[in-house]
Amino acid sequence: MAVKRGGLGKGLDSMIPVLDSTATKKKTGRTAIDKEALQNAAKEAHKHQKEKMEFEGKPGEQVQIVKLTKVEPSREQPRKQFDADALQELAESIKQFGVLQPLLVQKKEDYYEIIAGERRWRASKLAGLKEVPVIVKEFTEQEAVEISLIENIQREDLNPIEEAMAYKRLMEEFHLKQDAIAERVSKSRTAVTNSMRLLKLDDRVQQMLIDEMISTGHARALLALESKDAQAEAAVKVFDEKLSVRETERLVKELLNPVQKKEEKPKNQAEELVYKNLEEKIKQIIGSKVAINRRTDNKGKIEIEYYSQEELERIVELLETIG
Repeated sequence: MAVKRGGLGKGLDSMIPVLDSTATKKKTGRTAIDKEALQNAAKEAHKHQKEKMEFEGKPGEQVQIVKLTKVEPSREQPRKQFDADALQELAESIKQFGVLQPLLVQKKEDYYEIIAGERRWRASKLAGLKEVPVIVKEFTEQEAVEISLIENIQREDLNPIEEAMAYKRLMEEFHLKQDAIAERVSKSRTAVTNSMRLLKLDDRVQQMLIDEMISTGHARALLALESKDAQAEAAVKVFDEKLSVRETERLVKELLNPVQKKEEKPKNQAEELVYKNLEEKIKQIIGSKVAINRRTDNKGKIEIEYYSQEELERIVELLETIG
């Protein structure tokens, strides 16, 4: 005898297995629905619904299921580094729910080249998938670079140097102006310009930026230093001393405009001895410590130390007597 169910959605209801009356019963004699079975069924329905929504794609886009071994990343992909922990997290999600967003690929001779979705492809390999959903389209080389760049920027997946290199390629290989690039990636022209300026940094500083040892703000401040070695040395100082961007700007300013220290003339040893003897004679007369501070024009001042009101009065009386 099947258990009568009510109130469940049609899709979910159809996926819950019919439980026989021999299943575990409550003391009331009514058949109990296994809670674990219900939860599993709900999870499967959720997965099915999400996959259905994602795979439907846009009008005219046909999702295909292809072997993972037939899909390869593009050599022109702007992104070169992938966070291992983030990939593992995505792989765990894919094990649970599958690849919910198809990869965008184009057909090559004997494989499919990824235009957008390399991160999902890598995570699918980690998850042990044999097949992945793809949408196949044809692109020009420029379109492929633009789409890869735009997807990575929207997902904030590129590090600052990868982003700058992608802009540079669009300019040099496809002769796009900065205004056109800015429009395509939905950024201001100034943002594109500032991004590309980072490529003027010393290679060592660029690597520190990639490794997140310094921020983009630090890197921009270091651009004011023309010497590559000066940039590298300053970047190491910023990292070691954990300087803020403002502190880095001050450091660069100091390096560009070093304070000129006045050169002190070498002291005449014989002259020094004369003044030391004079200090000692005055000390014996007054009975207190005396310092002669002289200037280079044969002028100066005599300082007499005292340690109490009584001593000061004694020195004044002594000077009056001498006078």
